[in-house]
Amino acid sequence: MSTTTCQVVGFLLAVLGLAGCIAATGMDTWSTQDLYDNPVTAVFQYEGLWQSCVRQSSGFSECRPYFTILGLPAMLQAVRALMVVGIVLGAIGLLVSIFALKCIRIGSMGDSAKANMTLTSGIMFIISGICAIAGVSVFANMLVTNFWMSTANMYTGMGGMVQTVQTRYTFGSALFVGWVAGGLTLIGGVMMCIACRGLAPEDTSYKAVSYHASGHNVAYKPGGFKVGTSFGSNTKNKRIYDGGARTEDEVQSHPSKYDYV
Repeated sequence: MSTTTCQVVGFLLAVLGLAGCIAATGMDTWSTQDLYDNPVTAVFQYEGLWQSCVRQSSGFSECRPYFTILGLPAMLQAVRALMVVGIVLGAIGLLVSIFALKCIRIGSMGDSAKANMTLTSGIMFIISGICAIAGVSVFANMLVTNFWMSTANMYTGMGGMVQTVQTRYTFGSALFVGWVAGGLTLIGGVMMCIACRGLAPEDTSYKAVSYHASGHNVAYKPGGFKVGTSFGSNTKNKRIYDGGARTEDEVQSHPSKYDYV
């Protein structure tokens, strides 16, 4: 899969996941009344994160928002916070990923800048998906605990005789929407992080080797060699290469082994 394809697919999955997280947060069917023992009822109850609703057999529904914050269970407040944080991070990651798309050019933005923006948006999508999955899982665990506690309270006494009638709640459709949406957001973030590696420019390094001229004052000629001494005059020596094709004046700086002969 090419870098552009991976980036675009991850972006689309993250967009669908974020839309699903928003829809799940606003739905009122996080918990629905369990109709296992009483499939026919005149009133059907269901609850969400923000309000509880009642639907009558005539089809009329009435919802009542939660007018308190401190009076709500701590687990419900934690689920609210996780879903809101996930949506906010996903929205910020969505804005960043739009400018990070390889098919969109803005000014003189290079590939390195797009790679960094893609990685940032991918990390935000991953955290957003984890928050959504964690929030839905916490609410589901709370439902399971309350369900079995309600069952234990309903069936007491000898022979399992029903002494009290208590409303039990089970999983609603919003939980499944939240799980799927969180998974899509998480997968989209992972694909964005993978696409970042293809967008980053490759750094090519070369090993440089330095060459230094020899310190011996030996001039090579086609017919032999010439030795320079330090006891002569202060005249400059001439080094001749390739039979006199090029000359170079050099001041003697290091004595040779022939200077002391």
